[in-house]
Amino acid sequence: MTTESVASPIATSTPDIPGTVRRLRDTFKTGRTRTVEWRKQQLLALEKMMVDNEGAIMEALEKDLGRSPFEAWLADIASTAGEAKDAAKNVKKWMRRKYRLLEMSQLPGRGWVEHEPYGTILIIGAWNFPFVLTLGPAVGAIAAGNTVLMKPSEVCPASSALMAELVPRYLDNDAIAVIEGDGGCSQELIAQGFDHICFTGGTEIGRKVYEGAAPHLTPVTLELGGKSPVIVAADADLDVAAKRIAWTKLINSGQICIAPDYVLADAKIRDELVDKIKDAVTTFEAKNPSGGKRIVNERHFNRLTASLAATKGEVVIGGGSDPSNISIQATVVVDPDPAESLMTDEIFGPILPIMTVQSLDDAISFVNSRPKPLAAYLFTKTKSIRERVIKEVSSGGMVINHLLFQFSTNKLPFGGVGPSGMGAYHGKFGFEQFSHKKTVMTKSTRPDVGAFIYPPYTEKAFKLAKRLF
Repeated sequence: MTTESVASPIATSTPDIPGTVRRLRDTFKTGRTRTVEWRKQQLLALEKMMVDNEGAIMEALEKDLGRSPFEAWLADIASTAGEAKDAAKNVKKWMRRKYRLLEMSQLPGRGWVEHEPYGTILIIGAWNFPFVLTLGPAVGAIAAGNTVLMKPSEVCPASSALMAELVPRYLDNDAIAVIEGDGGCSQELIAQGFDHICFTGGTEIGRKVYEGAAPHLTPVTLELGGKSPVIVAADADLDVAAKRIAWTKLINSGQICIAPDYVLADAKIRDELVDKIKDAVTTFEAKNPSGGKRIVNERHFNRLTASLAATKGEVVIGGGSDPSNISIQATVVVDPDPAESLMTDEIFGPILPIMTVQSLDDAISFVNSRPKPLAAYLFTKTKSIRERVIKEVSSGGMVINHLLFQFSTNKLPFGGVGPSGMGAYHGKFGFEQFSHKKTVMTKSTRPDVGAFIYPPYTEKAFKLAKRLF
């Protein structure tokens, strides 16, 4: 996932970062965020905020990203509201102590895991889905009983300003806050020494966040990106595969961290798959005569057009661009050079490379020869192929016969591995990610069972210890 560190056009005054952080920490010390009542109240208020302001959120996303109302509702509004509602429903259950049966040598005694809030959490959001990638992690942090400071991306100024306006109106302003600013603001925030940091963005910026957190030993959750592959086996349902690949590649102009970044198509079905993807793109873009897909800003537009101009692959559909409205046509490139930028850098745009492979072995080897991606996808009808790819391809998550839906469920963790990130959230997994799992053990004092372990040690005690421990 790409990110920005350019000067912000939205910050009209210097935010009081130390003062805001102090206010949140002071609130946490009072203990009120630890109660189940406070957590449920804030989560339901967050859901209400998203539902009440659907129109304003859609308008902000259209202004920032050219997003259609349906995509704005599906990706940012419904996902965020749904996650907040689910957390409010289940947080009391998540908070319950998890008792463990202790070993014989530990009896009499009881042991359990206590989910303890870290304290004050910093969440640095991303621009491509500014609401769900800022407020979504906040759901887990709030459910865990933390105070939360959110820094939306400066690349989406309308969305950032709207969050800064709405959050104080709906949520506990002494416990949950928004600060707007650029990359320098993020650096100053990280330097405050938060109790946990969640960052969503590009791998290189993620490394800098990690480095900034290290002097404070601040734990981090990094939701990054990478080049998410789609393997299409020879036995795949090509009609469905083509439509699903094309649809997910066009959402938000391909500016999604788990978008299909490239396709590895078996040589036996490569040509048919390419034709069907072309047909799907043509159908989906029928009401978009220019075929142009809005890119977030000029820098990313120039990056993408440069990669297109340099490709050694065959452009079979699209390829056009319009600098006047920073848009690029939905584009399919067949067999680019594996060493060119389309195949080495995360694309984050409406360009889909399709590489030909001779076998499943070749596809798996190709994916595994590159950094571990945030997502991997497979289209096949065969269980043995499915199981082999699941076992042999390492990725943050995997979907068989579809794409993207691993993000929209609260029942499974969402996160990366290696250069695609660390940590995971959504649903109970978000609650656990932003909680410290504290070990608690209680022991009786009378009778003083185990007194034989006190010195001076005897041979009899040594034998008994060997039997018990």
